[in-house]
Amino acid sequence: MSIEKETFSIGIEEEYLLVDPETRALATRQPAGFMAHCKEILGDKVTHEFLQAQVEIGTGVCATIGEAREEIRMLRGAIAEAATAHGMRMIAASTHPWAHWKEQEPVDMERYRILGAEHRSLARRMAICGMHVHAGIADPNLRVDLMSQISYFMPHLLALSTSSPFWEGHDTGLKAFRPIIIGDLPRSGLPEVFESWNDWNEMLEILSDTGMVKDPTRIWWDIRPSGKHPTLEIRICDICTWSEDG
Repeated sequence: MSIEKETFSIGIEEEYLLVDPETRALATRQPAGFMAHCKEILGDKVTHEFLQAQVEIGTGVCATIGEAREEIRMLRGAIAEAATAHGMRMIAASTHPWAHWKEQEPVDMERYRILGAEHRSLARRMAICGMHVHAGIADPNLRVDLMSQISYFMPHLLALSTSSPFWEGHDTGLKAFRPIIIGDLPRSGLPEVFESWNDWNEMLEILSDTGMVKDPTRIWWDIRPSGKHPTLEIRICDICTWSEDG
């Protein structure tokens, strides 16, 4: 399949943790007014994640990696300033070294209430953060074709981004423990092989008709066609502690 005429773009989503500035303990609740403050500064480039200790940002559509990196620096700085203004600190790490997931409180939004009700402890354990990279690819068949080709490189990308060696006060012996947690969810890990965009949509229809998923965002594979944008979404990466490493 030729990609010579394809115009690529890139967008990045990152998830951060909020911690107490004195004890460095993971927050259990967001400070009052924190998200409103973030929204005032960043608009729809910031949103909630499943737990109150988390916050998610997303760049706009960027033409180059350099442009995306500059926006990530700006977004990280804005979230850090907002967290400090509300008595917290922001950290970029895929797990907190000693926090326990049972102490965390989910965000009270319908999407997360449904997720918690469906997956119970599997969802509550998601005290983890990642970096998701969206590669803009207009041709849906090319998106699916590249998903199969790029899957080979998922372990390499994870190895370059690792920031989750600790879990609940233990050195896990792994550079990245986050994939172990995600792996408990259904429809996680590396994707199946699809022959075409129609093949992909047939799979989605089967999952929807049988009541297994309500929308494509409930497919937590390491790489997938986005359910919201004309992009191929690479989801395997830990969040890099330093933006220059991303």
